[in-house]
Amino acid sequence: MSTRAVSKDKITGVILAGGLGRRMSSDGQGTDKGLVAFGDQTMAQAVIDRLKPQVGQLLINANRNLEAWRGLGLPVLTDRIEGFAGPLAGLEAALHAATSDWVMTVPCDSPFFPSDLVERLAEAAMTAHAQVAVARTGPQTHPVFALVRRDLQDHLNAFLATGRRRIDAWYAPLDVVEVDFIDEAAFVNINTEQDLQRHAPRISR
Repeated sequence: MSTRAVSKDKITGVILAGGLGRRMSSDGQGTDKGLVAFGDQTMAQAVIDRLKPQVGQLLINANRNLEAWRGLGLPVLTDRIEGFAGPLAGLEAALHAATSDWVMTVPCDSPFFPSDLVERLAEAAMTAHAQVAVARTGPQTHPVFALVRRDLQDHLNAFLATGRRRIDAWYAPLDVVEVDFIDEAAFVNINTEQDLQRHAPRISR
């Protein structure tokens, strides 16, 4: 990691798995996407394997099937805001629980993100003196792939108290740096059973 970057022991990673996953279930009732089989493991385990070497500590944000999530061997945080309030609720829980200077979020349904994701975001954040660093491919930002300073918790709580939930709307007034990545496929979300069938073979590459 560059000397200009935040060292990884000052970064807590959080896997966001607190959503309903309605598109993954045929009945529309929702599926815990991270716990579905993906190759010879779960999708969440694929995400864990990719993120764990990049951060100092790793947490999971989940709101259902908590024993199954705890079975993955990591601390599990539930939202402190009721009603499946989305990724920002998971970030809020992580900012509250973390003791590191920074928190890195990734979704549980994107198992192919770059192995240097955290390093590049951390270097950019340090260089730009930013409060938030976000991944981007071309014109498309990926706001759930974000490195966030822990001291933004009060700012986030105030935003959530207004009832708003969009990540990019929350960080818009902050000092933000967007970091370009070339491979758009690295940030693919696996939302449906068809996505699972299409992308599962990639995990063995």
